[in-house]
Amino acid sequence: MTAATMSSEGPGLPAPSQVPASLARGRELTTPALRAAVDGLSPQMRLVSGYHLGWLAADGSAMPGSGGKAVRPALAVLSAEAAGAPGEVGVPGGVAVELVHNFSLLHDDLMDGDTERRHRATAWTAFSPSLAILAGDALLALAQQALLEVGNDRGLAAARRLGIATQDLITGQVDDLAFESRSHVGVDEVLAMEAGKTGALLACAASIGAELAGAPAALVDGLAAYGAHLGLAFQLVDDLLGIWGDPSVTGKPVLSDLRSRKKSVPVVVAVNAGGSAAQELARMLGDERPHDEDDLVRMAGLVEEAGGRAWTVTEARRQLDEALSRLRLLDMPDPVRDELGAVARFVTTRES
Repeated sequence: MTAATMSSEGPGLPAPSQVPASLARGRELTTPALRAAVDGLSPQMRLVSGYHLGWLAADGSAMPGSGGKAVRPALAVLSAEAAGAPGEVGVPGGVAVELVHNFSLLHDDLMDGDTERRHRATAWTAFSPSLAILAGDALLALAQQALLEVGNDRGLAAARRLGIATQDLITGQVDDLAFESRSHVGVDEVLAMEAGKTGALLACAASIGAELAGAPAALVDGLAAYGAHLGLAFQLVDDLLGIWGDPSVTGKPVLSDLRSRKKSVPVVVAVNAGGSAAQELARMLGDERPHDEDDLVRMAGLVEEAGGRAWTVTEARRQLDEALSRLRLLDMPDPVRDELGAVARFVTTRES
């Protein structure tokens, strides 16, 4: 079941919206600088990173396409434009945030044991766990370098902002791992974890271009608040797709989050709901034996029966509304505000 069919077959999200033009523009502006940064790595790191980014096959030959949707670079470019600067001012920020994002994905795939991303083998399975870890480390180092090479106080401020966001992201990942071995996790705890794991970096992406443009603190912080709410909405949608997404669209196995016993928001809400469905779900999650496909389907049904799916959909919509409301409070050109709104709607009604 895809995000597009959720609304007709059960509680879900609206059908995906049209791809905003700003995503293509953000990719067009940042990709040359991103490729130049990765090209400066050692040959082995360049291969693993290029493969993960979707530019190369495992044998090093060029691949068609451009990898992901480049949401974070687009937000960085738009945030510079929100401050009245050319989009190019936000490019170092877009490159840096995209590098940190992909550092986290390289490590996250390994930690979660995921063997597929974007319909092909993850980097750690295509090469080795050690090389995937090192490639992630290399991308993280490149991210700070991209901002420090701006060569002025604005670049330093942007680097500090990115460093704080990266620490929040890592803290979120640590909590995510810790939750896997805990018998009980509260709803507030899992929301705080996701705010760090995903919200912090999107908040950084949405504000780093304005930081590089020397915008007033009110605008920079307001854009960060927009990005934080958007990031949480984005992650809540990802949680829904991790259980009910269509593998042919998401590029991940069916029921992948339940297979890995991930305590995502729908699961945590369901377990904490009380009642027979919540009790049975908690028992199945605590059962150490491997779950077969029938078990996973049953668990997904229990999450829905206990209200975890409907609650997550409602909260994703609430966080999106909050992100959009923050935009309305900020002093920026109306076309930029409209584009930021379009990006927010797109990434929270996506199928993959």
